[in-house]
Amino acid sequence: MAATVFNQAQLELLDMMQWVKSPEALAELKQVISDFFAKKGQEELDAMWERGEMTEEKLKSFETLHERTPYRR
Repeated sequence: MAATVFNQAQLELLDMMQWVKSPEALAELKQVISDFFAKKGQEELDAMWERGEMTEEKLKSFETLHERTPYRR
């Protein structure tokens, strides 16, 4: 079995889990983490608009985008 190597962020999160004592606390933590990544995603999207990498035309093309993961049978 291969060993799992955690990065510093993963180790910090694991250490903080000792303070999560209830399902409500876990749900709140998950929401905070979700909000963090949503904010980072929005910041990057805004930066793409500023750099001209995202346009109205490109955004519109996502409406019909169908990407699927090919699975082996």
